[in-house]
Amino acid sequence: MLIKILIGSLLIYMIISLFQAMRVMLGSGKTDANMSKFIGRRVLISAIIITIIIIGVATGLIEANPRPY
Repeated sequence: MLIKILIGSLLIYMIISLFQAMRVMLGSGKTDANMSKFIGRRVLISAIIITIIIIGVATGLIEANPRPY
């Protein structure tokens, strides 16, 4: 259950970072925030999520779906 909460909160953080990058991209004028900073955060968070899922499946904390149909 803890892994599901962790993955869910990381996904929410990724969506928040996406909207922050969109706000910087659409904002007019000079801003100090770099859009690449927010994009980099999204890439890092997605790598962390994939790693958590792989470790969870390998240790048995997350049960994989044996038949997808």
